[in-house]
Amino acid sequence: MSKTQNSPADDQGLEKELASLKADYVKLRDEKVRAEQDLANLTAQLAELETKALAEYGTADPDELARLLESKRQENAALVADYRNHIQSVRQELDAIDREFGE
Repeated sequence: MSKTQNSPADDQGLEKELASLKADYVKLRDEKVRAEQDLANLTAQLAELETKALAEYGTADPDELARLLESKRQENAALVADYRNHIQSVRQELDAIDREFGE
């Protein structure tokens, strides 16, 4: 059985590699802890938002919320159009009064 002799340079290289691997491990462990904390925070936020959506809109389903949003946008567009027509009607009436009494 022949044993391989490591030179001091080989030992130093292994020590450097080991130190680097340890540093990588610490970095990855820290990233894992942060990711787990982020996941816990985001999960809590999601639960809070789902509860709020359910209370305010009767659903927490994203598709149903999107449909409700689109419906509200259409309602708002119709209300703006009605208001625009009302303002135009008032302007026309004021113009008619100006023409009748302004001259």
